Order: sequence, then C-alpha cells, then structure tokens
Amino acid sequence: MPLPSPTTVLLVRHATTPTTGRALPGRAPGLHLSDAGHAQAARLAERLAGLSHPPVAVYASPLERARETATPLARALGVRVRTARDLVEADIGEWTGTSLRRAMRTRAWSAVQRFPSGFRFPGGESFAEMAARGTGAVLRLVERHRGDTIVAVSHADVIRAVVATAAGVPLDLMQRLTVSTCSVSAVSYWDDGARILCVNSSADALVPS
Repeated sequence: MPLPSPTTVLLVRHATTPTTGRALPGRAPGLHLSDAGHAQAARLAERLAGLSHPPVAVYASPLERARETATPLARALGVRVRTARDLVEADIGEWTGTSLRRAMRTRAWSAVQRFPSGFRFPGGESFAEMAARGTGAVLRLVERHRGDTIVAVSHADVIRAVVATAAGVPLDLMQRLTVSTCSVSAVSYWDDGARILCVNSSADALVPS
C-alpha cells in the first residue's frame, strides 16, 4: 500500500533590505527590499519555479519586505501572493527600530541568544508565543494543501522557531540555526510527523546571517 504524499513547506526568509544586519525593524511598516534584495527575489523565483514539482501556492507575511520577496515567484508560478498574518515578524515592542549594535550591548541580549524560551520583548511578544503562532500558521497551510508543495515567506526568528519545533529541538537552541536572507528551509509534514529536508539553502549558505 503506497504511503500518502507529504506536504512540503518551503520556508523562505525575506530578501535583503537596507536595514539587514544593522537594525531591528520589527513590524514597523514601510521597509522595502534593497536593489540587492530585489535581485535575490528574482533568483529565488527562477530557482523555485524550475523545480520538478513546483509550489502550488505562495504565502507571505503581511510586511512589505516579505510580500516583495514573494511577488516574483508568484508571478513565475502564475499564482497570487496570499497573506498569512501569523507568518509576521515577532512583535519586538520597545526594541522596534533599535540598531543591532545597541541591542547586542544590552543585558537582555544574552537571554535572546541562550534562553529565548524565557524571554519576552519589552512591550511585545515572547519567543514562545511567536513559535506557537508561526507553527500554527504553517500547520494550517499544511492542512489546506495536503500532498502539495507550498512556499511561506516569513522572517528569520519565525523560521528558526518553526524548524526547531518540527525537528523536536528545544526553543533555547533555535539560535544555532542560521537563516540567511532569501534562503530556503524545507520541511515535509507527514501524518506521523515532520522531516527536515534542508535549512538555509541558498547560494550563500556558508555565510552567517
């Protein structure tokens, strides 16, 4: 008796923006892709549309940088970008707009890196809430597209948390996963669990984010 086909989710981090590696934009509106980011998104579209079993649907976080990353791929596949609100970036509250250098100098940064399961952004959400939200969003898409391949364009920490959960890895180890801009992390969901196919797959996969 043949096994049922899995549902494969290609988790894509949005492409490069002017603040990538410099600041924590959070959910602030108005952040668009840089020229380099648009080039990354175009290469992603060519890569994923050329798969032997291309995705049947493209979902994205509601933030501009995610939707702009998804648009060339959706166009290449002949589908529209659908919004999945729970793929949105973590609500980092009072940290929104903070420079990365300044955030790294805070005492809380150690908890972000080593104890995310116990950390809540001041005035924002906790990593545990983000992980539950992101995983829930992906599982709902899996149920909607059983047996197919789909794309979900989201954000680095959300993708780390979803992959860690699928792998059965404690949330406190999620920061060991590198998720670079416009990289693909693929998870297949079967009736009896998940399988990690790849993490941080891109032309620059050996460059830390």
